Amino acid sequence: MTEPAVVELAPTGPLGRIYALALRHLYLLRGSWPRLLELVYWPTVQMILWGMITQFLVTESTWVQQAGGALIAGVLLWDVLFRGSLGFTITFLEEMWSRNLGHLFVSPLRPVEMVVAFMLMSLVRTLIGTGGAAVIAIILYHYSVFDMGLALVAFFAALLVMSWSFGMFVSALILRFGLGAESLAWFLVFALAPVSCVYYPVSVLPDWVEPIAFAFPSSHIFEGMRAVLIDHEFRFDLWRNAMLLDIAYLAGGAAAFLFSVRVARQRGLLHQVGE
Repeated sequence: MTEPAVVELAPTGPLGRIYALALRHLYLLRGSWPRLLELVYWPTVQMILWGMITQFLVTESTWVQQAGGALIAGVLLWDVLFRGSLGFTITFLEEMWSRNLGHLFVSPLRPVEMVVAFMLMSLVRTLIGTGGAAVIAIILYHYSVFDMGLALVAFFAALLVMSWSFGMFVSALILRFGLGAESLAWFLVFALAPVSCVYYPVSVLPDWVEPIAFAFPSSHIFEGMRAVLIDHEFRFDLWRNAMLLDIAYLAGGAAAFLFSVRVARQRGLLHQVGE
């Protein structure tokens, strides 16, 4: 008669409970590539971004004085891109968190109508967030981004459209991979910060990176912002390039989102919104 197999159990008591909970989250981390990516993402992006800023300020020490608030304007305009993308994705996530997504898709609401509604909420969230920050900048730093006039409206519109395209793309990934990928809503757009050249011109980048930077609408917008603040000139060519790229990105984001919705419907994933 063979001896029964001995199963080695985890320690009991407080240490066992601590071990069990930690092990649960280790398994969760191991099975979720977005979570693993997030661990190395923030230090890497911060190092690249601030390394570029430091290199630029060391070589161009008088630039900040000439720019007259370009760093503050860069922060505020960057927040348009970040808040716009996050506003779209968070509105989508609210429906997933409340487990209401499946109910929406059995209603007369069409996917395109839902996208437009999310865009509207993104605009509202962005206006509230960046508007408040702009007022604080006036109070604390005596700098008004509104001094850019109509150029600010053009920059705002271009960055908002770009944010919608990224919001749709991130929402498509979340719909495909579940709530385990929801951290993408916060950190994916920050991958664009080094190549968007928010705080320094594109010329600071290595030569081989410059074409990559100009493939994104944001780099054209921030170059145009500096032209307004330093040269007092609105570069229509930069804004036009940004808008043309925006159209392409918006079409791609919409296609990705609508495709993910169709696949989710076919596979019955709309009610399976867990990890």
